[in-house]
Amino acid sequence: MLAELRITGLGVIDEIEVVFGSGLTALTGETGAGKTMVIGAVELLLGGRSDPSIVRPGSAEAVVEGRFVFGEDEHVLRRVVPVDGRSRAYVNGHLETASTLAEVAGRLVDLHGQHAHQRLLGAVAQRDALDQFGAIDLHPLVSARRRVAEIDTELSSFGGDERARAREIDLLRFQVSELDEAGLTDSAEDDRLAAEENVLGDAVAHREALAAAIALLDGDGPASDAIGRALLALESRSPFDSSVARLASVAAELSDTVSDLRNIAERLEEDPGRLDAVGGRRRLLAELRRKYGDDLASVMAYQTEVAERLAALEDHEARAAALDAERLAAEAACVEAAATVRAARQRAAPDLANQICEHLHTLAMPRATVEVEVAGEAGDQVEFRLAPNSGSALLPLSRVASGGELARTMLAVSMVLTASPPVQLFDEVDAGVGGEAAHRIGDALAKLAVGRQVLVVTHLAQVAAYADHQILVAKVDDGDRTVASVRPLGTDERVVEISRMLSGSPDSETARGHASELLNTARPLN
Repeated sequence: MLAELRITGLGVIDEIEVVFGSGLTALTGETGAGKTMVIGAVELLLGGRSDPSIVRPGSAEAVVEGRFVFGEDEHVLRRVVPVDGRSRAYVNGHLETASTLAEVAGRLVDLHGQHAHQRLLGAVAQRDALDQFGAIDLHPLVSARRRVAEIDTELSSFGGDERARAREIDLLRFQVSELDEAGLTDSAEDDRLAAEENVLGDAVAHREALAAAIALLDGDGPASDAIGRALLALESRSPFDSSVARLASVAAELSDTVSDLRNIAERLEEDPGRLDAVGGRRRLLAELRRKYGDDLASVMAYQTEVAERLAALEDHEARAAALDAERLAAEAACVEAAATVRAARQRAAPDLANQICEHLHTLAMPRATVEVEVAGEAGDQVEFRLAPNSGSALLPLSRVASGGELARTMLAVSMVLTASPPVQLFDEVDAGVGGEAAHRIGDALAKLAVGRQVLVVTHLAQVAAYADHQILVAKVDDGDRTVASVRPLGTDERVVEISRMLSGSPDSETARGHASELLNTARPLN
């Protein structure tokens, strides 16, 4: 329940703090005393629109705080409206947006009357009310819709459309095939081929140079002959022993070199076919580098990358095909579940409308007609319509002109539904009624307050008499400033206030007698 409400700097309210009790509480007072400001304060806690003009003259800001207690749970909501700047909202001490405040408060409080913030005016709340009344099983529909959403999310996560993926797959398949056919295994292959091509491309000149070198170096050549004669001149002469040894080593090395050259000569043969093959291979490798990387190592890395990407896309195509089949099944389940929910809502709608009508007929709206319209594939479009009088057009609740009629309709709906928010606040629910109808409204409010907290702003003594608690809102004008006060009334004070509401003469013994009788009559029914 709303345990405490604290308001500062709001309109005629300087600073007030109200402690509320359970059951039905009536807020009464003279017209213009400030009851509207109390309702406006609660509306601010519900995320209602703020306006700096509501700030009391001389105050820097208006502040509304509400403490809600439900068993062990407690919520503290706070709204600050400064003279300058944007309003601020707090939930349990944490700064939040007004929409978050509204979401939290909307689960706690319903405000019914001429003010803009009424939960049941919303299409979603009306649909929820119908589902609650008809005990509509939404689980199959919710599950089917969730599955469709999950499939769509997975499909979209692959990125791109089907045609784009098909084009990419074709390109990757070509690239993978081209690279596989190239048979790359060695990042240094091109260097080896370049060396081989150099040898094959100049084989004749190589052989001629080799023959000339061998002619100079072999045993009959001038180089070998000169070294041989030098050895003969120096051998057996001790001063030259080290030089003789070195010349002998040179002679041996020269012989080995000539042997190596002869071996090379045997391998140096012209091979035009091999030369063409090496050139072709090198041109292929150059083309691959042009397309896929700066060097063969980069080309080979790219080959691995595109192969993995192709495998992923091909797996995606298979998965996408499976998901498309699953989506068809999920959509079919959605259609079936939606049809079931729509039928259930359409069955429940007339009964809900009839029960609301029955309550309205006892709440001074004997000619009222209510219709609950259901439209949409799953009956998601639910709209409560009201014709308050004979001959009146059925209009959506949001277009009902009379605040009193709207508040009574909300009261009737709340009486039908058993799981409405635990705090119900009614403003002008008794507008334009009196006599027996006022008793019926008071009785209805008292019955609604069994198991929940109901606050009602009323000008009718008959309604106030049914309350468990009564709070007086009064205004004091000392000529310099006007200040509203709020205080709970004891039993004797309630007699005085109700006598004022009955006759305008709180000091009249007759009026007080009527007030006491009214209280005694209402209490047993309470």
